[in-house]
Amino acid sequence: MALEVVILAAGKGTRMRSKTPKVLHEVAGKPLLKHVIDTVKLINAEHIHIIYGHEGEQVKQAMADESLNWIDQENQLGTGHAVLQALPFLNVNNDVLILYADVPLLSDNTLTALIDKGSKADLVLLTALLDEPFGLGRIIYDNNMIAGIVEEKDATDSQKKIKEINSGVMFTKVEHLQRWLPKLKSNNAQGELYLTDIVSMAVKDSLTVLKHQVSLPIEVQGVNDLIQLEEVERAHQKLTIEHLMRQGLTVRDKSRLDIRGELICGSDVKVDINVIFEGKVTLEDNVLIGANCIIRNSIIKNGAVIHENSVVDNSIVGKGANVGPFARLRPGSELGEKSKVGNFVEMKKTLLGEGSKVSHLSYIGDATVGKQVNIGAGTITCNYDGVNKHKTIIDDGAFVGSGTQLVAPIQVGKNATIGAGTTLRREAPSEALTLTKSPQVTISSWQRNKKN
Repeated sequence: MALEVVILAAGKGTRMRSKTPKVLHEVAGKPLLKHVIDTVKLINAEHIHIIYGHEGEQVKQAMADESLNWIDQENQLGTGHAVLQALPFLNVNNDVLILYADVPLLSDNTLTALIDKGSKADLVLLTALLDEPFGLGRIIYDNNMIAGIVEEKDATDSQKKIKEINSGVMFTKVEHLQRWLPKLKSNNAQGELYLTDIVSMAVKDSLTVLKHQVSLPIEVQGVNDLIQLEEVERAHQKLTIEHLMRQGLTVRDKSRLDIRGELICGSDVKVDINVIFEGKVTLEDNVLIGANCIIRNSIIKNGAVIHENSVVDNSIVGKGANVGPFARLRPGSELGEKSKVGNFVEMKKTLLGEGSKVSHLSYIGDATVGKQVNIGAGTITCNYDGVNKHKTIIDDGAFVGSGTQLVAPIQVGKNATIGAGTTLRREAPSEALTLTKSPQVTISSWQRNKKN
């Protein structure tokens, strides 16, 4: 049978105390709902149906790139009511998996195991053992067989002592839902249509109800407030980082590293504390990332070193290159092999050639710098005229003295030397010294102003 997936995403999320819809709050830089969708893609579902409601248009817009069937739950009358809205869109011959947009840590392995048990059952529940199950539905047994689920507000004192909880995630057949859902009643403490009531219906129909119990209870942790959001964030980071560590990543302190996207690591990569990776980042073999760095959508090639307190944004750092400390590579920068961008240097949309150095206190923007170029401290490419950006070209082997201003568009020739303190407005020819001179004057009668 083909698989249909229904994801419940209509809740208001009142306890989030936020104007942002709950399912768009982020874990590891990605909305809660997107986490669930991405996991579902790994299990080859035929259709993904999203039950939406509160701020639904905003949620739909955020997922505009996804192939989804959106189903409006105009009135939020419970989980059973939510799935009931999906019934007209489900193929009666298919299986159906019911998920929740605010449960982002479920793995594809867990969902596959749940679905596999469906070959032996008519209904499969995903459960977990919790030390503190308060607020969650409990699994009720009769002669070691699942008999039903009782919600916290409807549970007796003895039932509240049960540690096994219902995650809400279920796998069944669409034909069963078509029979069960119209029979749901709202005669409970919440006055809602509980999806969990279908369990007792299945038992009454003498059908087989099984469970799959997660080995990591954090997988079924829902997000209902900002405290739980932080707990899920930390759990996600721990799981992600430990996975990379098993593959050979050396981390100084996994509690002080955040991966907000995808991190691809080679061998013998070392990462110091308080580092943030955002988007897709590739660290090739023997890369070293110093403390307090932010690396975003970038490639750091073999043997490169990013020293502490540096930012690399949408850039490529070449093999054996050095960046920082306190350097910033803005989008479009690319460093050649064994090049150097030193302390308090900012670079934007610049190609820095093999072995070239910008070691101190400089801004290099919209430039192409050749091989074995040395750019002295305090050098500025004056690339913006107030309307347009202009290009600076520095050819191989050039030496640019400290305190130089390169007024673009400008070209510095091969092996040219630019004297310190030069303001360069015209092309500097190859193999020659170019500088701008101004007379040094001393005024001996001048008096410095004094404070009253």
